[in-house]
Amino acid sequence: MSPADNAPAHVRALAPYQPGKPISELARELGMPEHAIVKLASNENPLGASPKALAAAQRALAEVALYPDGSGHALKQALARRLGVDPCRIVLGNGSNDVLELAARVLLTPGTSAVYAQHAFAVYPLATQACGARGIEVPAQDYGHDLTAMAAAIAPDTRLVFIANPNNPTGTLAAPEALYAFLRRVPPSVAVVLDEAYVEYLDPDERAPSLDWLTEFPNLVVTRTFSKAYGLAGLRVGYALASPEMADLMNRLRQPFNVNGVALAAAAAALEDEDFIALSKRVNDAGLRQLAEGFRRLGLDFIPSAGNFVCVRVGQAQRIFQALLHKGLIVRPVANYGLPEHLRITVGTEAQNARLLTALAEVLA
Repeated sequence: MSPADNAPAHVRALAPYQPGKPISELARELGMPEHAIVKLASNENPLGASPKALAAAQRALAEVALYPDGSGHALKQALARRLGVDPCRIVLGNGSNDVLELAARVLLTPGTSAVYAQHAFAVYPLATQACGARGIEVPAQDYGHDLTAMAAAIAPDTRLVFIANPNNPTGTLAAPEALYAFLRRVPPSVAVVLDEAYVEYLDPDERAPSLDWLTEFPNLVVTRTFSKAYGLAGLRVGYALASPEMADLMNRLRQPFNVNGVALAAAAAALEDEDFIALSKRVNDAGLRQLAEGFRRLGLDFIPSAGNFVCVRVGQAQRIFQALLHKGLIVRPVANYGLPEHLRITVGTEAQNARLLTALAEVLA
């Protein structure tokens, strides 16, 4: 008998999260130089990171022999100034995955449940199952969250509801007024985690005033990341905004030094680079239009997206995925999200999008 045999059944039953295929792995498999490969699989910023963030990271390298500030004081202060929130509401994480899991660990135990939507981010059911809790998956409405049905699905043992807005991988967006109505329906004893990983890509009139809602709804937890528009996916920095009481509990569970010193410095600098974020949004808006026009020319159905990716229906998705790999293009199959005929394609530069569309036309033919 192995010690692993004593692990709880809900842990042994976990299916690990499958990340996008790395460029280095495909280069080894195909004998292709890495610079010839385009990765449009993981919703990364094609512009890279802010020059200000890179400069701050370079300066921080001089202190890598020292432990980072475990409280993340400088980044919390920068976030507090930028977002107009009290630092006591902020929880820093090793990517937003970290704070999503912290929220689950604070509230979920065996005998409790969490509610999330069909086609929503894979971390929600994983975090729920890892706590031994029951997942309640609510069927999607037009590939997005059916908030009315989700409110109705809340059970007496429900402690947590996950909402991604915009949603990954479908790119759908719930309107601010619909979210507000949902929050008013949720019992105050049930936490609502509003995952806003792609909020920087939204137009101002599309953005929910979620941070203003924190005072009115103490059960609201807002999570965000520096991995997408800010271009710091490789450094892993995310954060949650919550009531002081919820933030305190999450910080008790948070691992010491869960965000490294280079990441803390880069994130604080990235937060101040408004020009880079504005440029990233302009490139993304143009790329969304370019991909949409290309998919229409190819006669492909796609889900209109509010993120930095598009979910497109190609039929034999696994075959198309493999064919694109052999052309040096990495995209993301989403069969594990209940979308076996779709591929999720990250918005790239104009040239990368054009190469993708040309290759897609060839493999479809």
